[in-house]
Amino acid sequence: QVQLVESGGGLVQAGGSLRLSCAASGRTFSRYAMAWFRQAPGKEREFVAAIMAGSSTSYADSVKGRFTISRNNAKNTVYLLMNSLKPEDTAVYYCASPRGFTVVFGTRPSDYDYWGQGTQVTVSA
Repeated sequence: QVQLVESGGGLVQAGGSLRLSCAASGRTFSRYAMAWFRQAPGKEREFVAAIMAGSSTSYADSVKGRFTISRNNAKNTVYLLMNSLKPEDTAVYYCASPRGFTVVFGTRPSDYDYWGQGTQVTVSA
């Protein structure tokens, strides 16, 4: 049973930073892509960033240059470092992983099979 557990969310002022973590269990973490999505109230879930098994990365245009996704395979954990946060970054942040191997960055929620419970990030103006 694959499990993903996010942590690290909270309340931060605009311009501040947060680091989210997602601990994975239930399979060989290093073999699979990981991604972060977010969902603001009344909006659809949107892609934020992804990292392949080989550590290549992809970002949404809205976070490029401000957010950094990384992984520590020894700790079965993926991170999202968020700098220069803006009020529009306020959302519940989810980590996700596909069931199988992939060589293409998926940016749709339907590209991913396993999801964490989410962690709230609130950025005040």
